Amino acid sequence: MASSLINNFPHDGIVTVNRVILKPEYNVDDLQERVAMLCENVKTYHSTTGFVGGFVSLNSGAVSNEGSTVGQAVASPLKGKEALIITFWKSFAEHEESHKSNTFQPLFEDVLELCENGNEEIAYEMLWSGAAYSVDEARVAQEAKEKYAA
Repeated sequence: MASSLINNFPHDGIVTVNRVILKPEYNVDDLQERVAMLCENVKTYHSTTGFVGGFVSLNSGAVSNEGSTVGQAVASPLKGKEALIITFWKSFAEHEESHKSNTFQPLFEDVLELCENGNEEIAYEMLWSGAAYSVDEARVAQEAKEKYAA
């Protein structure tokens, strides 16, 4: 049974989150191009110094009324303007060293130029991650719940 979502991510690893809100004069293509250059740099130079993986996601505009408790919005006003850059590291110290790299800094500045909101990168300690069950694992789990949960 799979217990981790990010392969090779240590149980005490660090997750960093950058929130980017695009300035009006930039678009998603600009963001994708600049972030791709930055991510390629991190993979190339830091895969052996603490970088484990990451992803970038774009605000789709959809708001979950089933999962939200603050009103019943029908669409996010930041659709297509807000992105999250999320990275996974073995340690916070290794993450910090990556930012000091001469190859990283110019690419980071290029991304910051797009940001209406400046940048604040928050580091989080991982408490839990998990992949979905396979069909067979889900069936076994459901049967156990029905049998033993009261």
